[in-house]
Amino acid sequence: MSRPRLFIISGPSGSGKGTLLSDLLQRHPDVFYSISATTRAPREGLEQDGVHYYFLTHEKFEQMISENAFIEYKRYCGNIYGTPRKPVEDALNAGRSVILEIETQGMQDAYAQYPDAVTVFISPPSLELLGQRLRGRKSEAEDVVLRRLRQAEEELTHKGDYQYTVINDDLAEAREELNRIYLAETADL
Repeated sequence: MSRPRLFIISGPSGSGKGTLLSDLLQRHPDVFYSISATTRAPREGLEQDGVHYYFLTHEKFEQMISENAFIEYKRYCGNIYGTPRKPVEDALNAGRSVILEIETQGMQDAYAQYPDAVTVFISPPSLELLGQRLRGRKSEAEDVVLRRLRQAEEELTHKGDYQYTVINDDLAEAREELNRIYLAETADL
């Protein structure tokens, strides 16, 4: 039996967080992956409410903020994004470990409330390689890629705030490293 822990995972877009977390969740299906809430509209045909995000109206989101119903939230480009508190608390109280995949500012807010959380930063080996990965997706215009790289450069200045850094240079090794961190942090004392 492992002890339940809250894991806060951050890293720049394109660093491989999704791939690494998907692998971890397949290995440990008892882990609860927290779904964020947002006021932005779902991407047509690509996102479902309650699967990818909880899609809320601005009014509902503001009401939940006033009720302290978010662990952390951020206003960005006219929308609000946040981590609902209740599902996380319910999972922890049920004895399940929880993963929050949030940005660096959100990590600081969440960690202030859960100081026993385990923090992990997923890092690309370099900004140059990150740029190659983002361009390789061929899903965004060059100006968007450049904006993501500027954001990544800022986010990388925070990796020292995390207990662990996983450098995703070799995917197989990064998967194993994240799994080792999970097993060590959930082992019974």
